[in-house]
Amino acid sequence: MSKITDGANLDKVSELAPGRQRRRRADADRSRAAILVAATRLLSERPEAGVEAIAEAAGVTRQTVYAHFASRDMLVAAVVDRLTEETMAAVDAADLDSGPAADALLRMIDISWQIFERYPLLLHPAASAGDEDRHGPVNDRLDRLIRRGQEAGEFDRTLPVAWLVAATMTLGHAAGAEVGAGRLTAAEATAALRPSLLRVFGVRTL
Repeated sequence: MSKITDGANLDKVSELAPGRQRRRRADADRSRAAILVAATRLLSERPEAGVEAIAEAAGVTRQTVYAHFASRDMLVAAVVDRLTEETMAAVDAADLDSGPAADALLRMIDISWQIFERYPLLLHPAASAGDEDRHGPVNDRLDRLIRRGQEAGEFDRTLPVAWLVAATMTLGHAAGAEVGAGRLTAAEATAALRPSLLRVFGVRTL
């Protein structure tokens, strides 16, 4: 009789276990999301903010932060990945495949800099780790846009696509470095970057 009862109790425990596990996963997901939101906000205001300050802003302990992110560098990388995804979503919403290629290029630049203004962390050296991986989606979109512009005769066809992609990224980094050093505002950097890129691409401007 006792064995039957014990078996029934075990069945009840086994039924409850998945529910507990789901709740724990949901709690962990909410905790991680809160940390990322707080880190994004705080690091945009204070790029040097430490884990203690981020934990306080998220309403969790330092131990909870480290349970999700083994180091501050990993947390910063997760924030930058999140912002990169946001940037790519905004770029895709701008429909780079429609209208003149030069206009699409400028839309892409403007959207990127709007994100930079909202999240200055992206211009900070701490955000540069892993840049090559993060540039993949950007490079793919640029590559497609440049090919479209060259086929339409808007962009210089004598310049390799890979060169124009590299030149775009290099000029973008240069603009970011000037803003990060305080020599230009984001608006000034955007104003300088737009005509510079058009000239590199061989677009005639007034």
